[in-house]
Amino acid sequence: MKRLTDWLVYLVVRLAICLVQALSLESCHAIARVLAWVACDVVRLRQRVVDDNLRQVFPDLADGQRRDLARRMWEHLLLMGCEIAHAPRKVHETNWRRYFRFNGKREMVEYLLDPRPTVFVSGHFGNFELSSYMMGLFGFPTYAIARPLDNPYLDRYVNQFRSTHGQFILPKDGSAAQVDAVLRSGGVIALLGDQHAGPKGCWVDFFGRPASCHKAVALFTLVSGAPLVVAYGRRIGGPLQFELGVAGIADPQIPSEDQSGVKPLTQWYNRVLEEIILASPEQYWWVHRRWKGTPPKKEKRPEPSHPALPAGDQPTRSAA
Repeated sequence: MKRLTDWLVYLVVRLAICLVQALSLESCHAIARVLAWVACDVVRLRQRVVDDNLRQVFPDLADGQRRDLARRMWEHLLLMGCEIAHAPRKVHETNWRRYFRFNGKREMVEYLLDPRPTVFVSGHFGNFELSSYMMGLFGFPTYAIARPLDNPYLDRYVNQFRSTHGQFILPKDGSAAQVDAVLRSGGVIALLGDQHAGPKGCWVDFFGRPASCHKAVALFTLVSGAPLVVAYGRRIGGPLQFELGVAGIADPQIPSEDQSGVKPLTQWYNRVLEEIILASPEQYWWVHRRWKGTPPKKEKRPEPSHPALPAGDQPTRSAA
């Protein structure tokens, strides 16, 4: 029964994608505006979570201003899905300049060509799926760590899209050796750094409130010597008009206080993510519960000597 249900859900999703692809992006944008109003003002989808997050970050906004920001967030999320559906047919090696521009292109390419491994970190901001898609289109394969979807048909379909131009997904569980191999070979690891890591994560300040972060992001840099690049893909106009940029770089070859340990480095990239989000707050996923629980009274010591996967796996060095 579950297999049948999964297949039916997959069929509905594929039909919806076909419908989106049959429409122009302008039509998709108009529909996204209407559906955003329905989600925010009629259904009030995840209203409590969204409003709590916005009250925390923007305490001076009036109720109507928060509602408007939430509505624009839903419009962004819906339009984001439409852009992902259209991208494989519209964006190619010869015409990508119609849709994307760069901020900090020299720094980004410099680190992508560096023989050392590189860690790119971003958040649930802008269209992060298309950002990774474009990296592959430019000939720079990336490896991301993600939990497989519960629906195997959808999981396979999503991974096919991601791997079209060289974005490879590593499962959270059991991929320690693969991550180790990528770092040893000078590859590129791409991560979302604003996912809740549970009570045993690294607790730092995020918009004035304690948030648990995965220690792996900082440890990959501190252990392997990989530069940590905070990047983003931000919509700057209408549908499928984006700016890919670099907001900050922590390079172990350029020592700083931010690289003195896991917590300082984790706090640094969260501070950079705050600046990115504040530039276009409607493009952040306020629907997800970034802040959960409270920090434990005492943090365990010592810190792990090797990067831990976001799922809690403790990687072990491969024999190679």
